[in-house]
Amino acid sequence: MTKPIQNITKDAMYDAVAPDDFESMLELDRYNNRSTAFDKIISATHDHFWDPLNKAYIDFDEPFDMENQPLVPETLVPGLQTNYVSNHLSDPKMRTAFINESVRWSLSSILHGEQGALNLSASLCHVLKDQGAQEYAANQAREEARHVTAFAKYIKARWGTPLPCGQVLQGLLVEIIGAPEVYKKIIGMQMLVEGLAMGAFATFFKEFNDPLGKKLMQLVMTDEAFHHKFGKIWADRTIPKLDAAEHAIIEDWAAHCFQTLLFNLVAPHQQRYIYEKFGMDPDRVMAEFQELATDESRRENMKESTNIFRVLVKTLLNAGIITDRTRAFYAIYVDMEELKAEGDHMVGDDIAEEGIRFLQTVNFKGVDRPEVLVAAE
Repeated sequence: MTKPIQNITKDAMYDAVAPDDFESMLELDRYNNRSTAFDKIISATHDHFWDPLNKAYIDFDEPFDMENQPLVPETLVPGLQTNYVSNHLSDPKMRTAFINESVRWSLSSILHGEQGALNLSASLCHVLKDQGAQEYAANQAREEARHVTAFAKYIKARWGTPLPCGQVLQGLLVEIIGAPEVYKKIIGMQMLVEGLAMGAFATFFKEFNDPLGKKLMQLVMTDEAFHHKFGKIWADRTIPKLDAAEHAIIEDWAAHCFQTLLFNLVAPHQQRYIYEKFGMDPDRVMAEFQELATDESRRENMKESTNIFRVLVKTLLNAGIITDRTRAFYAIYVDMEELKAEGDHMVGDDIAEEGIRFLQTVNFKGVDRPEVLVAAE
């Protein structure tokens, strides 16, 4: 007998079936039971529409002097905080090349994450029974697809090709996308990976020296702010109704995802290729990096509002997922009372709102679009 999937569903709009159970989608009653919880998000799609292939929105032909200009300040490159790497890269041009190659790795990771979000959104269309939730997921899949296009075009414009996905991120993405439980998909992707992305985008928007990169971040954030709300709606409808055992399952899964990202995402051993390319020993970098990456240093870094891991903790705290069972773990790195006092406002919300105003102006005026051909042509 097949063991039933433990979806921990507390609201009908998150009811799910097995991916291969298409018959359930043909149930007549289902067509008359559409939730309205996602209608505002779906209807707002036209407000933040943009096309990465249309220069009225973004022009990937804009130049940048990659040889002489670092894309970001070196304070954003963890390896340069070690004496070994910093001393090895004494030549200004080599230092710039290393910074920009590190950004290539980060943006390649984001590209892989966007591909993961696209696949996950599409997978939700196969399992969510509610028409409103299903339409939202389809809508997000379309938006994630343009993110994949946009990041691929930016990376091609600046470097030619992306770098492979780091093993830890790849493993987590595969785990989330392949999970049969809807709660794992929503917590892992819609809340944590999307939350991490918003923190990363806000940091890049603030620090990017490349105007094209800065614009790309803001355009993507206009979509991601809505994607994050899907997870928030799930949390609002689900977390208060959990019993202690169910809450523990969800809380432990969230802690697992957070811990995986915290201790591995930017670690030098995930970027061995870069250090070896510049003639350095990755193991030596890792040893020195571990001396610097203490709990105290992580806590200091998380005081910055755009720190990606601070954003993740705030996401889980605001969702009501963190209880006294795991609070002490997160409190090692961030002031939990301070986070609670900040309320629901998330980093990047203001940047996204400004971007939406720009898009509304462009979309209201209308843009030149190539002639649309019908499928038969």
